[in-house]
Amino acid sequence: QVQLVESGGGLVQAGGSLGLSCAASGSIFRPNVMGWYRQAPGKQRELVATITSGGRTNYADSVKGRFTISRDNAKNTVYLQMNSLKPEDSAVYYCNLGSGYLNYFGKGALVTVSS
Repeated sequence: QVQLVESGGGLVQAGGSLGLSCAASGSIFRPNVMGWYRQAPGKQRELVATITSGGRTNYADSVKGRFTISRDNAKNTVYLQMNSLKPEDSAVYYCNLGSGYLNYFGKGALVTVSS
Protein backbone atom coordinates (compact mmCIF):
# COMPACT_ATOMS: atom_id res chain seq x y z
CA GLN A 1 0.00 0.00 0.00
CA VAL A 2 1.12 3.55 -0.79
CA GLN A 3 0.13 6.73 1.00
CA LEU A 4 0.31 10.13 -0.71
CA VAL A 5 0.10 13.33 1.31
CA GLU A 6 -0.20 16.65 -0.49
CA SER A 7 0.75 20.01 0.97
CA GLY A 8 0.63 23.54 -0.32
CA GLY A 9 -2.13 25.13 -2.31
CA GLY A 10 -4.40 27.86 -1.06
CA LEU A 11 -5.74 31.14 -2.39
CA VAL A 12 -3.87 33.36 -4.81
CA GLN A 13 -4.71 36.19 -7.17
CA ALA A 14 -4.60 35.70 -10.92
CA GLY A 15 -1.05 36.01 -12.18
CA GLY A 16 0.39 34.76 -8.92
CA SER A 17 2.28 31.59 -8.03
CA LEU A 18 1.75 28.61 -5.78
CA GLY A 19 3.61 25.41 -5.08
CA LEU A 20 2.38 21.94 -4.25
CA SER A 21 4.32 19.02 -2.86
CA CYS A 22 3.40 15.40 -2.32
CA ALA A 23 5.26 12.89 -0.19
CA ALA A 24 4.80 9.21 -0.89
CA SER A 25 5.33 6.49 1.68
CA GLY A 26 4.77 2.77 1.92
CA SER A 27 5.55 0.06 -0.61
CA ILE A 28 6.87 2.13 -3.48
CA PHE A 29 8.01 0.23 -6.53
CA ARG A 30 10.28 1.54 -9.23
CA PRO A 31 10.11 2.45 -11.95
CA ASN A 32 7.06 4.59 -11.35
CA VAL A 33 5.36 7.71 -12.59
CA MET A 34 4.30 10.46 -10.24
CA GLY A 35 2.09 13.31 -11.22
CA TRP A 36 -0.71 15.72 -10.59
CA TYR A 37 -4.33 15.67 -11.66
CA ARG A 38 -6.99 18.26 -10.95
CA GLN A 39 -10.74 18.39 -10.73
CA ALA A 40 -12.81 21.55 -10.83
CA PRO A 41 -16.43 21.62 -9.62
CA GLY A 42 -18.71 19.97 -12.14
CA LYS A 43 -15.83 18.77 -14.30
CA GLN A 44 -13.99 15.51 -14.75
CA ARG A 45 -10.59 14.91 -13.24
CA GLU A 46 -7.87 15.81 -15.72
CA LEU A 47 -4.17 15.26 -16.05
CA VAL A 48 -1.96 18.24 -15.21
CA ALA A 49 1.56 16.86 -15.37
CA THR A 50 3.55 13.68 -14.85
CA ILE A 51 7.18 12.80 -14.29
CA THR A 52 8.85 9.42 -14.53
CA SER A 53 11.48 8.00 -12.19
CA GLY A 54 14.02 9.00 -14.82
CA GLY A 55 12.80 12.59 -14.96
CA ARG A 56 10.82 12.55 -18.21
CA THR A 57 7.97 15.04 -17.96
CA ASN A 58 4.60 15.45 -19.63
CA TYR A 59 2.24 18.42 -19.35
CA ALA A 60 -1.31 19.22 -20.30
CA ASP A 61 -1.39 21.83 -23.04
CA SER A 62 -3.29 24.19 -20.76
CA VAL A 63 -0.38 24.43 -18.28
CA LYS A 64 2.66 24.19 -20.56
CA GLY A 65 5.06 27.04 -19.96
CA ARG A 66 3.40 27.98 -16.66
CA PHE A 67 3.69 24.86 -14.48
CA THR A 68 6.80 22.87 -13.66
CA ILE A 69 6.81 19.38 -12.22
CA SER A 70 9.85 17.93 -10.47
CA ARG A 71 10.66 15.11 -8.10
CA ASP A 72 13.16 14.00 -5.50
CA ASN A 73 13.51 10.24 -5.74
CA ALA A 74 15.46 10.01 -2.49
CA LYS A 75 12.53 11.62 -0.66
CA ASN A 76 9.79 10.01 -2.78
CA THR A 77 8.39 13.48 -3.24
CA VAL A 78 6.92 15.22 -6.26
CA TYR A 79 6.50 18.95 -6.63
CA LEU A 80 4.39 21.23 -8.81
CA GLN A 81 5.36 24.86 -9.22
CA MET A 82 2.50 26.86 -10.66
CA ASN A 83 3.16 30.29 -12.11
CA SER A 84 0.99 32.80 -13.96
CA LEU A 85 -2.07 31.23 -12.42
CA LYS A 86 -5.46 31.79 -13.98
CA PRO A 87 -8.95 31.53 -12.46
CA GLU A 88 -9.53 28.44 -14.61
CA ASP A 89 -6.68 26.73 -12.75
CA SER A 90 -8.87 26.66 -9.64
CA ALA A 91 -9.48 23.05 -8.66
CA VAL A 92 -8.64 20.32 -6.21
CA TYR A 93 -5.21 19.01 -7.16
CA TYR A 94 -4.53 15.33 -6.59
CA CYS A 95 -1.14 13.70 -6.35
CA ASN A 96 -0.80 10.43 -8.22
CA LEU A 97 1.67 7.55 -8.23
CA GLY A 98 1.48 4.76 -10.75
CA SER A 99 3.64 1.66 -11.03
CA GLY A 100 2.61 -1.19 -13.30
CA TYR A 101 -1.05 -1.93 -12.64
CA LEU A 102 -0.97 -0.09 -9.28
CA ASN A 103 -2.35 3.43 -9.16
CA TYR A 104 -2.75 5.66 -6.12
CA PHE A 105 -4.19 9.12 -5.46
CA GLY A 106 -3.83 11.47 -2.51
CA LYS A 107 -6.74 13.19 -0.83
CA GLY A 108 -6.20 16.43 -2.72
CA ALA A 109 -5.21 20.03 -2.12
CA LEU A 110 -7.43 22.97 -2.97
CA VAL A 111 -6.12 25.71 -5.23
CA THR A 112 -8.24 28.80 -5.68
CA VAL A 113 -7.27 31.57 -8.09
CA SER A 114 -9.21 34.79 -7.76
CA SER A 115 -9.70 37.15 -10.68
